[in-house]
Amino acid sequence: MGETDFNFQNILVIDFGQLGDVVLSLPALRAIRTRFPHAKITLLLGKPGADIIRIANVSDDQILVDRVALRDGRKIRSVAQIFRLVRQIRARKFDFVIDLHSLSETNILGFLSGAKWRLYANRENRSLDWLSRFPTRPPAEDKSKHHVERYFAALLPLGIERGEGGLRLEPPVEKQVEIDEKLRALGVADKTLIGLFLGAGHPDRRWKLDNFVELAHRLAADPQNRILIFLGPEERDLRPGLRERFGKSAIVVDEIPLLSFFTMLSRLEIFVSGDTGPMHMAAIAGAGIVLISEAGAPDIFLPLTKKLKVLNAHSIIDLSVEEVERACL
Repeated sequence: MGETDFNFQNILVIDFGQLGDVVLSLPALRAIRTRFPHAKITLLLGKPGADIIRIANVSDDQILVDRVALRDGRKIRSVAQIFRLVRQIRARKFDFVIDLHSLSETNILGFLSGAKWRLYANRENRSLDWLSRFPTRPPAEDKSKHHVERYFAALLPLGIERGEGGLRLEPPVEKQVEIDEKLRALGVADKTLIGLFLGAGHPDRRWKLDNFVELAHRLAADPQNRILIFLGPEERDLRPGLRERFGKSAIVVDEIPLLSFFTMLSRLEIFVSGDTGPMHMAAIAGAGIVLISEAGAPDIFLPLTKKLKVLNAHSIIDLSVEEVERACL
């Protein structure tokens, strides 16, 4: 049976990554959509990436899983949720399962789906490859490759190869109207907008708050610039007193829904951040990225844009405000 003989009609794609992983999987998801234009494609993914997937138009349906609750909740409740998920998937009678991340638990889920054909990314010490079923096996995972390339490697048995070009998503029109009105109300709609994201996925990888405050003061010295400060749920500990710290040099943006946040990112000229999910969102929204990183940090997670400046220092604390300011300018 050759790769061109497959005529799948009901496909489940398992995309169990974090927000940044889901953004990096978008080119592969688009390629699957193109390869099977008439199939119904359902994505199984965590809740954080659901809205981005929806506006990317790469699937017909979604099954959302609260991965954090499964991991951290009471074990008996998590087990019950898994059984419900298996029943839900089996009821949909998929004929093909693609597991892009290929974890042992998602491999088992694909096997229990009842789908005749199952294509799993080939990950050393992570995959249960004996549970897959496909005439051709994907190449073994090359950990030196960018994550986008790894996703496409999993699709090689389908004759899918990565094309040229970048990735840009347009926010929904109603969200553009909402955010443009918000920016007008803030008096910044006609300014050059620069976003600073204070988080880094983990407190140990954060650039110092004092550095962000000084950077905002420097960039705001140009009256054409307006600085917007963003935080994620993991950075709520930084919010008390933040407006006083930045003063008139920046606007601290309150927490807003994901698609509103994505739309605001699309209005930025520059986004300064560590390696975070919001950084990947800003890249596909069209902002230029200044990535605060450390020497030796892997480049396999670089965002999907050519408008990128990567700043490496021996340690995050060694990266000076002057260096980041120059990258922005």
